[in-house]
Amino acid sequence: MISSFRNFAKTRFAGVLVFIMIIPFVFWGMGSMFSSGNTNTVVKINKKNISTEDFIDYLNSSNIPQETIKKNLDNGILEELLSGLVSRTLLEMEVLNYDLIISEKILLKKIKENENFLDDNQNFQRTKYEKFLLENNITAPSFELRLKGRELQKNLFDYIDAGVISPQFLIDKLYEEENKILEINYINLENFYKKEDTFLNEDLLKFIEDNKEQLKVEYLDFDYVIINPKNLIGIDEFNQSFFDKIDQIEIDISNEIEFNSIVSGLEIKPINKKNFRLSSDSNEIEKKIFQLRDNSYDVFESGDNFILYKIRDIQKKEPDLDDNKTKNEILKLVIQKNKFDYNKSLLNKINNKEFSNKNFDDMSKDNLQSVRLNSVKDNKKFDINAVELLYSLPVGSFTLINDEQNNIYLAKLINFQNKPKNSEMINEYTFKQNSNIKNTMLKTYDLFLNDKYNVTLNQKTIERVKNFFQ
Repeated sequence: MISSFRNFAKTRFAGVLVFIMIIPFVFWGMGSMFSSGNTNTVVKINKKNISTEDFIDYLNSSNIPQETIKKNLDNGILEELLSGLVSRTLLEMEVLNYDLIISEKILLKKIKENENFLDDNQNFQRTKYEKFLLENNITAPSFELRLKGRELQKNLFDYIDAGVISPQFLIDKLYEEENKILEINYINLENFYKKEDTFLNEDLLKFIEDNKEQLKVEYLDFDYVIINPKNLIGIDEFNQSFFDKIDQIEIDISNEIEFNSIVSGLEIKPINKKNFRLSSDSNEIEKKIFQLRDNSYDVFESGDNFILYKIRDIQKKEPDLDDNKTKNEILKLVIQKNKFDYNKSLLNKINNKEFSNKNFDDMSKDNLQSVRLNSVKDNKKFDINAVELLYSLPVGSFTLINDEQNNIYLAKLINFQNKPKNSEMINEYTFKQNSNIKNTMLKTYDLFLNDKYNVTLNQKTIERVKNFFQ
């Protein structure tokens, strides 16, 4: 019931407690299913086994509610979490392999320097530390063990990429590539798309026929009442009497008492909606009821009100072009598809080397515009991702780019010009080039781990784990 759980639900770790209490029953409530031998192994890394119990502990520590896992089984959530556990285990094995350690003194220093536990004078406050542990439902030994693990992993990565110094010519090269002036000619493709007034009814009907299932619209018949202290108990105050009545409404719903019976006792006139279709101009309450349509009868909070609703009917219907609002929505979809198809066709020609300078010149008559970009960060005209794409291509290239309003342009790279070196930016590019080399080294290390460790999944055990969530 809403009031019964209201205060508990507002605590930071309510969901975590529920998850921790439920998980053991989910996995161990079936007796010997995960008893021993290979049936208890989820993953094997060389000779090391990761058991279902290890996986359970990892799930508990992730603080992901059981319901979230259940809803995302088909999206690979368990496989993703298991991948995280494998990655962590590999790093722990590497830490042991290289004999990396961190002393208790260093660990204590890390905690005392954590800005979350410092006062305004930058002094460590034990009360802040203990409050943090309580709010996050974690013991001091558990927190310190996690911190130790993170620091050891950091030491491992520092060991791998330690002493990286980029040659000056690589720093200079990166600076020149990202700061040269780029001249481009471009054409706004809006002038080449089919105009809105040229689409016929037949075009809309064909689009509907080709996308019949995806375009079906849900229409709802429902009733609801808006409940607040003023219309329920005659005052503006949210007091215990008001919440007791809300609790009673929830009890009545769980006892399957009819909506009309509850409303008649409230003496509040219900609002009736027939053939309701969600749209941008629907009010927030009715949008929420639509979102909750899988639960046909309930009560929920909306601002300073409670909403009691009952969905009477849900029907899926094909779009009706006799309805002007629907017709306009379908027309917009058809226009967008036409633009997408045109852009796709043009991009395919470019990628297949079937688009020439003559094609560009023919298209650019009365449509050509030019711009100079001062660096890879210059996004005054185009979206930053489009600018980065332009800087990655050679002179003479054609490509499609967009601005922040999602207008699409056909662009041709005309020329690059180097700019004088800015000494103030050298440190920035030294750091950036060092990071690039470190990333390359870590990718190489990742490939090294793939060869060093043989990771074998026990698919049958993973499926058993999945079954307990279903």
